[in-house]
Amino acid sequence: MLLTDHILFLDGEAIVVDKPAGLPVDAPRDGGISLINHLDTLKFGFKRWPLAVHRLDRDTSGCLLLARNPKAHGRFTQAFEARAVEKAYLAIVDGVVADDRGTIDLPLAKVSTAEDGWRMVGDAKGKPSISHWEKLAEAGGRSLLRFRPETGRTHQLRVHALEGLGFPIVGDPVYGTGGKRDRTMLHAERLVVQRGAKPPIVAEAPFPDRFVALSFAAPEGAEPTRG
Repeated sequence: MLLTDHILFLDGEAIVVDKPAGLPVDAPRDGGISLINHLDTLKFGFKRWPLAVHRLDRDTSGCLLLARNPKAHGRFTQAFEARAVEKAYLAIVDGVVADDRGTIDLPLAKVSTAEDGWRMVGDAKGKPSISHWEKLAEAGGRSLLRFRPETGRTHQLRVHALEGLGFPIVGDPVYGTGGKRDRTMLHAERLVVQRGAKPPIVAEAPFPDRFVALSFAAPEGAEPTRG
């Protein structure tokens, strides 16, 4: 796999790649392949490796922003912290959501046990977490949703789907509630970062084939791709 074949946006200070599902951003403890192993191929003439500005879970495919220099990394990081980044995700949840759209306002906190390890849960005393959503399609007792998160908490959409809508994301190995749980059906579809006087960073990751395999067609205007 070459990440150079997955470039969605490229200029002098930013790269957006369509990260494949299964590729972790950080080096895993088992020493397996991660984004770090691909950074040398993403220099595109620069001496420095690009730096990841945010994180996507291992199983989450789609738009991942890399900064090509430290100053850009700082500006982009501030944009994420200030909620000045537009993000959209596609998810398949294991159930039919009754409503067509809504907003989930559910603060999140981290809990940990010796038996199960750590996970995020809804907690009124947790950090503010807000996600807007709309239902795009239904098939086979499942729903295809588009999430537009305002905040960027760890596992936010995965917990919001389970606790806010009552259905886990299909394949989720942590928050799933039965059946096959080995590949979370979550895809970072769109990313927009404003840059003041410069044109914004705009990237859209094509609809993944793994979603099509679960009988969902790409939304109007989108094209399937391998992922």
